[in-house]
Amino acid sequence: MALDEKKYPDKKYTVASLIPQVHPFLDTLIRDARFDLSFVVAEGQHTHPDLEDPEVVVKFSGSDVDLLLSNRAELLLCLEHLTMEMLRMPAEEHSLVCFDANDYRILRMEELRVSAITAAERVKQTHAPFHFSPMSSRERRIIHLSLRNEPAVRSESTGMGPIRQVVVVPSDMKTVPEPIRPPRPRDDGDRPRFGGARGGRPGDRRGDRSRGGPPRRPR
Repeated sequence: MALDEKKYPDKKYTVASLIPQVHPFLDTLIRDARFDLSFVVAEGQHTHPDLEDPEVVVKFSGSDVDLLLSNRAELLLCLEHLTMEMLRMPAEEHSLVCFDANDYRILRMEELRVSAITAAERVKQTHAPFHFSPMSSRERRIIHLSLRNEPAVRSESTGMGPIRQVVVVPSDMKTVPEPIRPPRPRDDGDRPRFGGARGGRPGDRRGDRSRGGPPRRPR
C-alpha cells in the first residue's frame, strides 16, 4: 500500500518512507505493553485542508482502542509523540503525521472548529476575552486557523508548558490576558465548609471561560 514517492515529490513524509521506521517501533511498543492493537500506515485524509492536512495517518484498531481514546486520547497522543521523537521530526512538521482511531481526530478537529467559531461570536458580543482549556500545539493550531479570517477577533497562545492555552480577544485589545490556571485538585483539608465555595466569590463565573468545549451563550 506504499505510495510511489516519484508521484509526490513535494511530500516530505510518505507511507513508503515511514513504514520501515514506524512499523518496527510501534510493533515493539505494542508487544511490550501487551496491547491488543493493530495499525496501518496510510496516506493522509484531506478532509479539512484549511485546518490540518496530514501527509500520513497511522490508524489503530483492535479491542484496546478504547484505552487509546480514554481521557481525551491521552495514550494515542503519547504514542504519536514518542514516534515523532523517534523520527526526530521538528515541531513545525508534527502536523504532517497524525495518529488516529475510530476517526477520533477528525471528530475532535470539527469540535474545535465549532468551539472556535462560537467563542469568536461570544467575544464579539461581550468584548471580553475567552480562554480555552490548555491543549496541545496541534489543537491550538486548529483554533488559530479557524479564526484567521475573523477581523473582529484574534487568537493568541498564552502560558507555558502544561498550562499553555488559546485566548480569543477583540482585535483591538493590545494586551493578551494571563492564562487561567486549572483548579488544583482538592484534598480533605480543602473541603469547603457550610456548603460555600472556598477561595471564590458567589456568582463568579470565570470558570466558564476555561472550558475546551463550546462556550455558553449569554442569557
